[in-house]
Amino acid sequence: MIKRPLAVLAGACLSVAALLSSAHATEVLRVSAIPDEAPTELLRKFKPLGEYLEQELGMQVQFQPVSDYAGVVEALGAKRLDLAWLGGFTFVQARLRTGDAIPLVQREQDEVFTSTFITADPDINSHADLKDKSFAFGSVSSTSGHLMPRYFMQQDGIDVDSHFSRIGFSGAHDATVAWVESGRVDAGVLNASVWEKLAADGKVDTTKVRVYQTTPTYFDYNWTVRGDLDPALVERIQAAFLKLDPANPEHKAILDLQRASRFIETRADNYDGIEQAARAAGLLQ
Repeated sequence: MIKRPLAVLAGACLSVAALLSSAHATEVLRVSAIPDEAPTELLRKFKPLGEYLEQELGMQVQFQPVSDYAGVVEALGAKRLDLAWLGGFTFVQARLRTGDAIPLVQREQDEVFTSTFITADPDINSHADLKDKSFAFGSVSSTSGHLMPRYFMQQDGIDVDSHFSRIGFSGAHDATVAWVESGRVDAGVLNASVWEKLAADGKVDTTKVRVYQTTPTYFDYNWTVRGDLDPALVERIQAAFLKLDPANPEHKAILDLQRASRFIETRADNYDGIEQAARAAGLLQ
């Protein structure tokens, strides 16, 4: 007579605990970004955006830095992240890894993104001039710092792996600039947006380092959520990004840090060309 009520009570407690656990899981939005710049810069850029998202979503937003690009893809796949800032190639990898990662928004600029080739050598004016010289990409998994520049060089008839005397991977766009400026490599390539920001802020000596070529345009960065996130929350996250208005001074400060004029909707098939380029470059099997 006593055991049955106790069993029912225990079952009820477990049910409540499960509900509380589920509720707790959605109280914190876990966010990360590919480490394409120094960790301090990523945190500086994200802080105002995170505070804005907390206000719009009514939940805590927690930024979780990762050490490399693959870490973001793995964390999304393992459901340790809810939202991530990805490059086009890391989105493709995340989509293949998870099967259901959803790209929500991109900056207007990401529809027509480019990479910038730089050098400090006055005798270098084309890829042909780099024969048997050293060259730096960013991260192996970077869209703008490796995949698309490699792909476009191949399209121009450059066999990347044999053309240069040495290839290095700096790990981040700002690091590539530092390598070129210091003479560690003869040339390198990076995200055009980062180059413009570093040049505008006086963080690179443009009397020494210069652009010698720019790639054609391609789709790049986006904010992606894991596919099994609550659809209502997904809609609210997307709406929060789309609500950012450059005419609003507070919003413009957030957009400026993101190097965005505004955010617009995106979709998975925008990145089909990135996947095709990755397969052509031998970076996806």
